[in-house]
Amino acid sequence: MKMIEVSTREREAFIDITDRINGIIHANSRASGACLVFCPHTTAAVTVNECADPAVVLDMKMALDDLVADVAPWEHVEGNSPAHVKASLMGSSVMVPIVDGELGLGRWQGLFFCEFDGPRTREVWVQVLS
Repeated sequence: MKMIEVSTREREAFIDITDRINGIIHANSRASGACLVFCPHTTAAVTVNECADPAVVLDMKMALDDLVADVAPWEHVEGNSPAHVKASLMGSSVMVPIVDGELGLGRWQGLFFCEFDGPRTREVWVQVLS
């Protein structure tokens, strides 16, 4: 298993990590298989979405803000309950096929690290499977 660090400068951010994950696949010399990408944090996530148009990330943020109230009668007293809910909605892992030595993503797809309680430096765990 490999680990990458992702540093964010904002409270919420979607960071394209596609190239970094492909670098791990290339270093493992895998032409085919699968790649598991896991986020070991409860207020961050990973997802696959469009990476060609930055407006998609803005739309994702707006949709999540509409779904999850920033101020609510939250029981968790640390002040980051919305981050926990958003991370759970997005998911902690993705499994992507490896095709011709890289992530088998669609033409417009990219792999994103989603920060909901930043700024922070986080870990993303990557397991290349044959």
